[in-house]
Amino acid sequence: MNIPTDLQYLSSHEWLRLEGDTATVGITDFAQDQLGDVVYVELPTVGQMVVAGNTVAVVESVKTASDIYSPVTGKVLEVNSSLTDNTEWVNESPFDKGWLFKVAVEDLSSELMDADEYQKVAEAEA
Repeated sequence: MNIPTDLQYLSSHEWLRLEGDTATVGITDFAQDQLGDVVYVELPTVGQMVVAGNTVAVVESVKTASDIYSPVTGKVLEVNSSLTDNTEWVNESPFDKGWLFKVAVEDLSSELMDADEYQKVAEAEA
């Protein structure tokens, strides 16, 4: 299980990469593995306001659909529209090509955890 130490995580298996006032969000390696082959991704719209802890996207796999929760409050700056034709990137490269959306951060979730804390959560669910 790949858990990069330079990211922050939610117990619902989203990751956050903070670069200045911009947050890039995706799902973790553990989440994509649990979901199985991703076949569809419903992303937020650019300009949409998202609130930390609220549902902001949906990832569907051959097994199930899973809500994606925002780890930040702010405005969506960009979505990974390449996922429309390349849903497999969520499985193959969840921390790079498989990112979901970027947000101009106004506030961070109080539920964010570091890699060590997240690893304990993932191991408890494995």
